Amino acid sequence: MKNNRIISSICIFFTCSLLLFISVESKSVDPYKVLGVEKDASPRQIQKAFHKLSLQYHPDKNKNKGAQEKFAEINNAYEILSDEEKRKNYDMYGDARGNPGFDGGDHGGRTYFRSSGPGQGGGGGGFTFSPDEWQTMGGHSGGSKSFSFSFGGSGGGLDADDVFSSFFGGGGMGGGSQFGGFGNSRPTRGNSPKNMVSINSQSYKKEVTDKGVTWIILSYTPSIKGVQHYESIIEEVGNSLKGALEVGSVNCEVELSLCKSLGIFPKNRPRVLIYSYKSTESGSLIEYTGDGTVKELKSFVQNHLPKFSKRVALSELEIKFGTPESLPKVILLSTKKDTPVIWRALSGLYRKRFIFYDTQVQDVSDSLVKKLGVDALPAVVGLLSNGEKQVLKSGIHVKDMKSAIKDLSSLLDGFEKKNKKISPSQSKKSSDSDNQVVPLLTALNFDAICGEKTPVCVIGVFRSAKGKENLQKILSVVSQMSLLRRENPGSGPRDSVSYAILDASNQSSFLYAFDKSGFKSSDVILLAYKSRKSKFSVFTGDVSLEEVERFVGSVLNGDVQFSKTRQKPTLK
Repeated sequence: MKNNRIISSICIFFTCSLLLFISVESKSVDPYKVLGVEKDASPRQIQKAFHKLSLQYHPDKNKNKGAQEKFAEINNAYEILSDEEKRKNYDMYGDARGNPGFDGGDHGGRTYFRSSGPGQGGGGGGFTFSPDEWQTMGGHSGGSKSFSFSFGGSGGGLDADDVFSSFFGGGGMGGGSQFGGFGNSRPTRGNSPKNMVSINSQSYKKEVTDKGVTWIILSYTPSIKGVQHYESIIEEVGNSLKGALEVGSVNCEVELSLCKSLGIFPKNRPRVLIYSYKSTESGSLIEYTGDGTVKELKSFVQNHLPKFSKRVALSELEIKFGTPESLPKVILLSTKKDTPVIWRALSGLYRKRFIFYDTQVQDVSDSLVKKLGVDALPAVVGLLSNGEKQVLKSGIHVKDMKSAIKDLSSLLDGFEKKNKKISPSQSKKSSDSDNQVVPLLTALNFDAICGEKTPVCVIGVFRSAKGKENLQKILSVVSQMSLLRRENPGSGPRDSVSYAILDASNQSSFLYAFDKSGFKSSDVILLAYKSRKSKFSVFTGDVSLEEVERFVGSVLNGDVQFSKTRQKPTLK
């Protein structure tokens, strides 16, 4: 009798629940129709449709009646169609979970339902609805749709608590109000949003902070509405700037301590933050509070990309870029009015290893561009610590930002290795200061080193590697001698003498301005050149530390006779 009452109660319950379920399912809307896309729509088309509709019906923007419900419907549709597995299941079964019976559709005049509960396949607590097994439940035969209930079990008596536990998702009748069998009323998002790196305390320190890379970070909790909306626009911005930045998310319900320590815990809505290097050498978090649109967010992110490249006018380039420093220099020549995104991204990644410049040029016919040896734009030119110039790449073709940054990074890495080989160690400073780099004279740095503002320029000319090494060593010592570091009142704080070395094998035309033969009979010589007066003096004797010191001292004291140059010296 007891069992009969239990079974009767169960049947009544299932009948009511089933009618409720059928009613709910009959109102379900095709996600393709919700987003207004065809069934063969691409992921990109789905994303665009979702983005457009979510902006239109977002509760913060649309206060009309029903907008909030419509917004939830849009999010649910995108949840299905943006997930490859869920979309496949929906297309096959009409249900994102892949349950063949939950399609609510008509298959030959019959509707199929089957639970995916733990009782299926012979376990306890499962149930099935089959069109082929009609048992009277107040229904009628004929054309009516038919259902039967078959409760699984391993034998023994039927336990009502087990049935209710399976049906409600655990806990029996008093275990909660969620319909576990038919899906929770509130979605749970325990994992990171798709296509985003999940950030925790360890990865934040290791991958985000002080790496020179800009990040867009979404902070959220699973219960907050609108996560998919922000996820969508962040994903689109991330794709458009792929290679220049990274995209990640923090589940603040899981990473509570991280979110609190950074001050990014979300309250009523997700928060979008940019890890930026715009204003500081080390990065900092800046919150985006603008409109939830791709255009606005992209503009904000681009404005907060690194700005370590010095934008210079073409007329200033020789002075800014031409003077050697301890770090190698690189300059981008392009027709762009502003510093390109790619160059800004690289300036963040290599900010501690290079000095970055960029300038706008009209075309390759400019005389300075020709001096640099550039024959196609855009181009990247490097300057080693010793003043040696090298065109790293010209006529750069950007297939996509990610591959372009990768290719240019390889060039910079190679140039840095070359600089380390030729420049003396900066970590080992000797007492005689023999680590001072004397620059190699080129067309680019000539005006800065030996131009008219320099009273006297001492140039060590070499024809062999041995001669170069000897001159570099001697001139770096002589240039540091205090007796030679006198200032010229007419030229301000600039030293009376500047120093450089010159490769005679590559710059023979320069030497013809001083001598008909170009001093071809000498392996090493010293030239004292006064650019303003177009006069020079030459030393062709034994180039030793004592003789060089004596020669420079005589130049400063006016004891050396200067001759007029044959013509204006030019460098290529």
